[in-house]
Amino acid sequence: MTRTAFITGATSGFGLAAARRFVAGGWKVVATGRRGERLQALVDELGADRVHPAVFDVRDAAAMDAALAALPEAFAGIDVLVNNAGLALGTAPAQQASLEDWRTMIDTNVTALVTLTHRLLPKLIERRGAIINISSVAGVYPYPGGNVYGGTKAFVSQFSLNLRSDLHGTGVRVTTIEPGMAHTEFTLVRTHGNQTASDALYRDANPMSAEDIAEQIYYVATLPPHLNINRLEIMPVTQSFAGFQVFRG
Repeated sequence: MTRTAFITGATSGFGLAAARRFVAGGWKVVATGRRGERLQALVDELGADRVHPAVFDVRDAAAMDAALAALPEAFAGIDVLVNNAGLALGTAPAQQASLEDWRTMIDTNVTALVTLTHRLLPKLIERRGAIINISSVAGVYPYPGGNVYGGTKAFVSQFSLNLRSDLHGTGVRVTTIEPGMAHTEFTLVRTHGNQTASDALYRDANPMSAEDIAEQIYYVATLPPHLNINRLEIMPVTQSFAGFQVFRG
């Protein structure tokens, strides 16, 4: 039986790489995102029998519901939910940060994630499926400018552990994947399009790739059904833990 993965944020980065990896593994994919032209390109690349494009903004609950209601029968049996859609905005300290950016991160990384998860839980329980939530090392290790982004990812990690507890006995597996530095559009989005800043961050750092994380997502999704990885924290070898700050003055 062909299984189906529902992947949010599939127009770039981890989500796009994951969609390709699942299809390569013989799965069908519901690929979501705001940029319809990118989703159509994915369909053209991988085939309409393998990828269903669902164009909507995850922050728009009504659009989400409409997209779920419109799923073709061949894609309606969701076996794995990959909550990948998310973003960081801004690098300023809290006292200088944009409240609008904060709200956008909360609406996307937290509210949209829990809304979609709630919508799909009955189907995932019925099919004894899996939920894979993409968090971040920023939810574990604080750093200057991480403020609300780190807070949203800490929520994702803790929400996942609580989901795991609530779903005890249903057969549904829940995993949080917490990546460190990976070279995607992440920093370009965070800096509101500053390509120079993005290039500077990744230069000579040998960061992870989107494909590296997609491989881990696929690995978790295809584990035997009696195994659950609770949390998977991944960093490139070149990245480790910073020291404490001390202000002297």
